[in-house]
Amino acid sequence: MRFKLLFLLFLFFLNCEDKQSKQKTISKQPTTITPKKESKPTVTTLEDKRKYPKLDDKNAMFFFQEYDKNHKENKVRITTDFGTIDILLFEETKYHRSNFIFLTKQKYFNGTQFYRVIDNFIVQAGNSDDKKTARKRFKIGKYLLPTDTKRGFKHDRGVISMPSSEIDNPHKLASPFEFFIVSQKGGAHFLNGDYTVFGRVTKGMDVVDKIAAVETDEADWPLKNIYIRKVEIID
Repeated sequence: MRFKLLFLLFLFFLNCEDKQSKQKTISKQPTTITPKKESKPTVTTLEDKRKYPKLDDKNAMFFFQEYDKNHKENKVRITTDFGTIDILLFEETKYHRSNFIFLTKQKYFNGTQFYRVIDNFIVQAGNSDDKKTARKRFKIGKYLLPTDTKRGFKHDRGVISMPSSEIDNPHKLASPFEFFIVSQKGGAHFLNGDYTVFGRVTKGMDVVDKIAAVETDEADWPLKNIYIRKVEIID
C-alpha cells in the first residue's frame, strides 16, 4: 500500500514537471497578434480640398471666362503697413479683373510685399521673400494672362497695371500674381502697350506716395519690408 502511494506521488510530480516544461517552451515562441480591425483614415488630398482646378496656361483663360460670369465684384481694399488703398477694377479687362478677384478670395495677397519701389514712378507688389508665398503660388498654379492693352486705358498716375507681354516678346512675360501702381506725376505713358491697365486707385494715393518715398536697396527693394496685410473685396 505504501509503495502504491509513493508511485502515485511520483506520477503526479512527473506530470507537473511535464506541464511546466511545455509552458516554458511555448513562451519562447514568437507571438503573432492579429490587430483590431480599424476603419481606414480618410486621406484628404490637395485636389479634395480645393474648390477650383490648379491653373496652367492651358486652362486659365477658360477658367477666368467662366469665373467672370459669377464673380462681378470690382472694388477692393488693400491694407498696407502705411494705410489702405481702395481700387476700382475695370470691367473691360475682365480676365485681369477676374484674376485679381480670384486671388483676393484665395487670400493670396495677404502677407505679400511691395518688393519694387521707385519714387515718382511705381510701387510694385504681390511677391515676397517668404516661402509661404511660393507655396500659395504652387497651390494655385502656374499660368500667364495675355496682354489686353487696346481698351483705351493709359498709364496715368494712380492706375493699377499688370506686367505681361506680347507673344513675340517672351522676355517680358510676367506673373499675374503681381501688380504695380503708377505714382509718377503726369503718368508713365511710355509703359502703354506693354502692360495691361486693369484698374485705378479711388482712395489712398497718399499711401502710395508714402510707400514710393521709402529708402530702397540697389534692387529697389525697400530696406524695411512693407507688407500687404490684407486685400479684401468691398463691393
